[in-house]
Amino acid sequence: MSVVKINVLTVPAEQREVLEKRFASRAHAVENSDGFEWFELLRPVEGTDQYLVYTRWRDEESFQAWMEGPMKTAHQGGGEGGGEGAERPRPAASGSTLWSFDVVQQAGPKGA
Repeated sequence: MSVVKINVLTVPAEQREVLEKRFASRAHAVENSDGFEWFELLRPVEGTDQYLVYTRWRDEESFQAWMEGPMKTAHQGGGEGGGEGAERPRPAASGSTLWSFDVVQQAGPKGA
């Protein structure tokens, strides 16, 4: 079964819009990665300043390949808008923690 990776990003209130715009500008960056199954950016509603970046992968190897390839390139400024000598923007998040899970059960709507 699949693996789920949840990146917990601590984002100060004044940086929320910046974070969301950055994700929107890279909206399709992960979709063509081998083994990629799902992505969601979850905005906190109340009681926390932590966003959740939810991704689901066919297996751990697929996730690691993406981490070492496209994701690493994007975060080093080699992706969209970041060429040689381009100044990297400051991170919108002040902290990050990665949670990992194996999917052991799943369900969808009946008849879908």
